[in-house]
Amino acid sequence: MGAGMGEEAMWLAWTAAVAATLYGCVLAGLFLFQRRILYLPDRERPDAARAGVAGLTETRIATADGLSLLAWYMPPAAPDGFVVLYLHGNAGHLGHRVCRFAPFAARGWGVFMPEYRGFGGNSGRPTEAGLHLDAQAGLAALRAMGVTPERIFYWGESLGSGVATRLAVSDPPAALFLEAPYTSIAAMAWRRYPFVPVNWLLLDRFDTLAALPRVSAPVLIMHGARDAIIPPAMGKVLFDAAAGPKELWIAPDGGHSDLTDFGAVAAAADFARRVVSAAPASP
Repeated sequence: MGAGMGEEAMWLAWTAAVAATLYGCVLAGLFLFQRRILYLPDRERPDAARAGVAGLTETRIATADGLSLLAWYMPPAAPDGFVVLYLHGNAGHLGHRVCRFAPFAARGWGVFMPEYRGFGGNSGRPTEAGLHLDAQAGLAALRAMGVTPERIFYWGESLGSGVATRLAVSDPPAALFLEAPYTSIAAMAWRRYPFVPVNWLLLDRFDTLAALPRVSAPVLIMHGARDAIIPPAMGKVLFDAAAGPKELWIAPDGGHSDLTDFGAVAAAADFARRVVSAAPASP
C-alpha cells in the first residue's frame, strides 16, 4: 500500500507540474501577444475620394513622437459650427465609418476623424500611449484650423471612448459623447479571461472609470441594450461616476456598432442643445 500511495503522489505531483507549466505558457503567450489580441486594425489605406461624402477631404497630422497620420475632415455647414473630433472603435479603419458622416452633416456639424497609428495605412503600432498621442495630434490639427474648444465635441466609439475620455481630462471639449464605452480594458479582459491575473499582465488599461470623474465637460453615455461585446451595465457604472452634467441614453434594440441607426447622433444633438452653451437647436 505504501508503494502505491507513493506512486499516486508522484503522479499527482507530475500532473500538477505539467498543469503549472502549461498555465505558465498560456500566461506568457497572452502577455507577449496581448496587443495583437487587443487591437484589430485594418492596415489597408482607405480612400476619401471614394467615400462619397460631400466636402470630405484627406489630410495628414503630425504626432508628438514623429508620426504622420491620415485623417479625414468634413467641415461644418457654418464657419462657426460645431466639429466632432471622432475617435473610432477598434476594428477596421476610417473607411468603415463612412456611414457615420451623414447624421452629423444633417445637423450641420463637421467631423474630424484621425486614423490611429498602425491602422489604415499608417506607420507605427497601436498602444494606449500611442493612441492618446494620435488623439492629441487630431485636436492640435483642429485648433490650428481655428476651431476653438467651445466648438469641439469629442465622440469616442467603443475603444475610442477610453481615448476620448482621457483627452477630455487634459483638454476639455464642449461635450463628451461616449458610444458603447467600457469601464476599463482590464475589466473587459477579466470577463474574457477570468483565469488570468490581468492586473499583473496588462500593458494597456484604458481606465475610463478612473478618468471620467475628472472630466468637467458635459457627458452623454450611449449604449445599446443588446450590446453583446461591452455590457450595457458598464455604461451605467460610468454614468454614476461622471461628475458634471450627464445623461445616459439607451437604445433598447441597439447592439454594439449600430447606435447611429437607432438615433445616437440625434440624441447627442438634443443633449448639446440643452446643456451646451450656445448650441443650436437640432433640426
